Amino acid sequence: MATPGTSNAELNPTNVDFLVVGTGPAGGSLACFLAQNGLRGLMITNRRSLADTPRAHITNMAALDCLRDIGLDDDCYKVGTSGDCMAHTRWSASMAGEEYARIYSWGNSPRRKGDYELASPSVPIDLPQSLLEPILTRYATHNGFCCRFDTEHVSFEQLENDGGIISTLKDVVTGHIYSVKSKYLFGADGGRSRIAKGLQLPFTEKPGGGFAINALVEADLSHLMKNRVGNLHWILQPDQETSDASFLPVANVRMVKPWHEWVFGLCPRPEAERQARSPHEYAAQIRQLIGDDTVDFKIKGVSTWVINETFADLYSKGDVFCLGDAVHRHPPNHGLGSNTCIQDAHNLAWKIAYVHRGWAGKELLSSYSDERQPVGQDVVTQANASWRNHATIWQVLGCFEADVKGGKAALSALKDSSSLGQQRRDQLQKALRLLDREEHGLGIEMNQRYRSTAVYLEDEKDGPPSFDTDPLEHYHPTTYPGSRLPHAWLSNAIPSAAVSTIDLAGKTGFTLITGIGGDGWRHAAEMATKALGGVPLAVRQIGFRKQYEDRYLDWAKLRGVKESGCVLVRPDYFVAWRCMEWEDDSPAKLMLVLRTVLSR
Repeated sequence: MATPGTSNAELNPTNVDFLVVGTGPAGGSLACFLAQNGLRGLMITNRRSLADTPRAHITNMAALDCLRDIGLDDDCYKVGTSGDCMAHTRWSASMAGEEYARIYSWGNSPRRKGDYELASPSVPIDLPQSLLEPILTRYATHNGFCCRFDTEHVSFEQLENDGGIISTLKDVVTGHIYSVKSKYLFGADGGRSRIAKGLQLPFTEKPGGGFAINALVEADLSHLMKNRVGNLHWILQPDQETSDASFLPVANVRMVKPWHEWVFGLCPRPEAERQARSPHEYAAQIRQLIGDDTVDFKIKGVSTWVINETFADLYSKGDVFCLGDAVHRHPPNHGLGSNTCIQDAHNLAWKIAYVHRGWAGKELLSSYSDERQPVGQDVVTQANASWRNHATIWQVLGCFEADVKGGKAALSALKDSSSLGQQRRDQLQKALRLLDREEHGLGIEMNQRYRSTAVYLEDEKDGPPSFDTDPLEHYHPTTYPGSRLPHAWLSNAIPSAAVSTIDLAGKTGFTLITGIGGDGWRHAAEMATKALGGVPLAVRQIGFRKQYEDRYLDWAKLRGVKESGCVLVRPDYFVAWRCMEWEDDSPAKLMLVLRTVLSR
């Protein structure tokens, strides 16, 4: 049998340009973005269907901006949940019982709502993976990608001299083994990625944080939710005898659809067995966590997952690229999993397309790992730090005590006027403040700063700007090259529907944003497009009685250049270069920048 990295492929393989392994948020969105660029290919999965459990669910603004680029954000809003249903994260004795604490979440804090509205034209939603994957697959298959289920990627072999990749595939149903030859292979095959293993990618792996069991439960809890609105509920029962001593007195109840479908996340003790039981064996625990014996419920399925702290140090070798959980694995804290997958794909797709069309040199592809690997590493680090902050709350509330007596004493101490009681309350409040950075971690979602050959920094003499607020908690909009294009609302002189600066960019092309006095950029862009063989470069002017009006004068504060200057934006919404003002040699400089960014 073939091993990863080798091939026993039959003669005369089927030819495809692009082979995507995995139909989750990483593989599905990559197929969509490649299709957006007019590319065709094949995506496969060894599963027999799309996700049949909710899995990832929080979808942040950065990811929705990417999906906005292909018009899928509206589809996501239709099936996702937003607004008040996501208002809080809570800690309580049961879904029906006493509450220990709550914090605002996902942009619902009165102190933070404006930050979210200023950061993006999108809004955060709770979108279970089981609803996201069909949206992605439908777009991809309607726009040039074929999809095969029950298809296992067995092995691959990279041929020399850019000869392509031979992949050995297996039909799981029939056992038939056949081969596919592709120009590029994409490993979006999850946390046990065979492709990452076959590439022998170097990984940094820290000791795992444990094992968890998810039970998908149908239960109408609407009568409990009026004063308990929120999509994440931590249930802590250190003062109660549990129905199964092999589990910690800690669980997470996560809304799937308000207020009748939920995921109950159960935490086995470290020494407990690492496998799922039959659903009915968890019924007593679910009943105790709900805390209302009148509620009827049905356990629809049980799945398991491992709490990881693992990231790849390199995302690609040759013409094989890995993305998503294949290269960054972490707990769900911060809700960054599927969001990071989608942004990996948005970064990679345009680069593949430009090289494939001859618009860019192949060296451009190395910028994918250079840009996305630090992001993945940061996400893994912060998600695990947040997981440990949660553990602090569990400890303060007595969940790590040796017995129920100790748990009762820990809870009782919180209401005591003694120095111990004050210390416990201070510890709880400190931990909750740290977790507010998670629930309102706009910075970790939006503050990516790329450094690579696809970012031109030669004209930035002063270095990146500094900010006086926490970069994990607060978004720092800037046009400094390598940063996300800031959002600002625009319109026409005769008031029209608002248009975001984000909407001026993307759509598979570069965008040059200028203002009054920047008319010369149009001709410069036309010359550059012609000289570079058709590289798409749109010019947008923002200013008084120009193409777009700066509706609230926010762009004037954010653009970072003079009115006649320009901000050059890549197809993935990230700034490639900026020029302070128009000068006689600006056309030549634009040409130099584009050649540099595109490795021409």
